[in-house]
Amino acid sequence: MFKKVIKKIVLVLTLFTIVGVFVGTAVFLYQKSQEKPVVYETTGAFLTDIIKKTVATGKVLPRKEVVIKPQVSGVIDKLYVEAGDNVKKGEVIARIQLIPDMEHLNNAESSLHKAQINLRNAKTEYERQQSLFKKQLIGEIQFNKFLLQYELQEEAVNSAQNNVELIKEGASKQSGKAANLVRSTVSGMILDVPVKEGSFVIETNTFNQGSTIANVANMKDLIFEGRLDESEVGKVKEGMPLVLHVGAIGNERFEAELEYISPKGFERQGTIKFEIRAAIKLPETGFLRAGYSANADIVLAKRENILAINEGNLILEDGVAYVEVEVGEQEFVRTIVTVGISDGINIEILSGIDIDTRFKKLIQ
Repeated sequence: MFKKVIKKIVLVLTLFTIVGVFVGTAVFLYQKSQEKPVVYETTGAFLTDIIKKTVATGKVLPRKEVVIKPQVSGVIDKLYVEAGDNVKKGEVIARIQLIPDMEHLNNAESSLHKAQINLRNAKTEYERQQSLFKKQLIGEIQFNKFLLQYELQEEAVNSAQNNVELIKEGASKQSGKAANLVRSTVSGMILDVPVKEGSFVIETNTFNQGSTIANVANMKDLIFEGRLDESEVGKVKEGMPLVLHVGAIGNERFEAELEYISPKGFERQGTIKFEIRAAIKLPETGFLRAGYSANADIVLAKRENILAINEGNLILEDGVAYVEVEVGEQEFVRTIVTVGISDGINIEILSGIDIDTRFKKLIQ
């Protein structure tokens, strides 16, 4: 009897357990099926400045960089400047010790010796004729012939002497100009001195470019030389303003003006690039080093203090722009807006909404 009661109790508990699990599962599934209502955030328009621009990469260079080369060959005896020094036009920057060609020197000394012999003979004859002229034994015309010959031989000696001095020293006493002194041909800053004292240098001539003594440039007249992608080059034109970002300087910006766009492109890493050049407007106290890498923002269009929204909140369908304007609590209506320029983040709103309008925020 007792066993039958136990079996009934176990059966009842089992049934209650099964029913409870079934009911609990049904309640859980029902609650899961009831989604929470979506609450949309809203945002509004704002006043800002929008600059539409394209970017060109390049570097800072002096407009004119002059290479100084020697007029004679020899060994650098003394350097008077180093990179970074400012020089004026005509200032001596180096002195060259000449190493004369022995054949040329021997010929020059031989010519001088011959000229001196001819001068002694001409002088002796001149003095003899002068004595006769004073005694009125010869006429003035005849005497002048010997005077002319003497003066010509005197000039020949001077010329031969100057030639020897030029070969030996690079300068003559008569001219006072030293060919072995290398002078700057322009005023500016020394950018580089690729030679050292004791280095051998070769003169510049029609058959040889010669050795470079120094590079000189005016560092107040700088340009930005860069490259622009073919997809952007059609949007720019001469006279457009640029803003230079020089990586080595930090946040300081420099203004420039586009003055040249190459008519011919070149291939670089599978794309066509066009060379551009812009004149940098350097401040009075500003200084840029030649060779700095820089990026140039070319301003295509600029609007100041205009009504704009975040471009991510704009809906575009079939070329028409919309925003979902809030007309009631969590009720939205699509409203057509007219847009202007964009910088890729914010876009100008010309009509359709105002600064007090609230609309659905599409980006989080």
